Amino acid sequence: MLERKLTRRGLLATGVVTAAGWATAACGAALGSSTTRISAASRPAAAAFVPSATLDAARPVPPSVTPAAAVAPATPSSPTPTAPRPVEDPGAVAAAHAGQRPVAWGMAMPGIITGFAPQGRQMALTFDACGGPGNDEMNDLLINYLIAQRIPATLFLNRRWIDADPARAASLAASPLFEIGNHGNRHCPLSVTGRAAYGIRGTGSAREAVDEVWENQQRLIALTGRAPRFFRPGTAHYDDVAVRIVHELGVTPVGFDINADAGATFNAAQVQVEMAKATPGAISIAHMHRPKSGTGPGMLVALPRLRSAGYEFVHLP
Repeated sequence: MLERKLTRRGLLATGVVTAAGWATAACGAALGSSTTRISAASRPAAAAFVPSATLDAARPVPPSVTPAAAVAPATPSSPTPTAPRPVEDPGAVAAAHAGQRPVAWGMAMPGIITGFAPQGRQMALTFDACGGPGNDEMNDLLINYLIAQRIPATLFLNRRWIDADPARAASLAASPLFEIGNHGNRHCPLSVTGRAAYGIRGTGSAREAVDEVWENQQRLIALTGRAPRFFRPGTAHYDDVAVRIVHELGVTPVGFDINADAGATFNAAQVQVEMAKATPGAISIAHMHRPKSGTGPGMLVALPRLRSAGYEFVHLP
């Protein structure tokens, strides 16, 4: 069971709520120092997929808890999940978009979910595991707290992080608290032109964009026996052609409304400030692979406060 694979130190720490921040460590392969937040007024309930013809014709545009006791119910509630879409042949998807030129770039655009239609005061927590040099650990304090408090979340796992310890990833996937999302094969911005974000070069063609999604999708299916419903690229940046590619591969592109830890660079107090901005239907992003960051201590304060304010944590719909 997952609980047995996690550290005793982490399980003991879940009973201690502290505002003290640990030394932060930058995650260059995450979200840099961006504090981007999508306003509640402009957030769609569920971003609609825009057909290719619509975006191809567009002009270029600039980038752009019910109160709970110590232990919540064993089965987390969630909005009704969307049905899986049929998956086209990945080679055919790449060929269909070969040579197309994007007209939009960023972390929020039509086709990317940045919020959802809540049933009351609900919000969705998401955590990225980016992998690669210096990014292959797990924040035991954070994960053990979610388990102890029965808090559901979507965990976006990069293939590098999975391959560093496949048994750890499989244990997380076995927990009903956690839905596993696809965080890409090499942790690249999803582009068809190689466009970079935070100094990280994006995929350079439709073929590379397909591979970034599809190879880790297959890795996760082999590991968990289930196809992930959601995808978020490294840096959370997409161009509009890449957004269409993700949809045609049968996966939903996900962004965020609240950037809770700025790529695991925020201290605990900053995490608390960002999480306090939650509104019903919000999706938060934070990182679960930097145990010495302020993410864990910040969340251990922020999440009980949100529950006390009436928020319920749910899976992505």
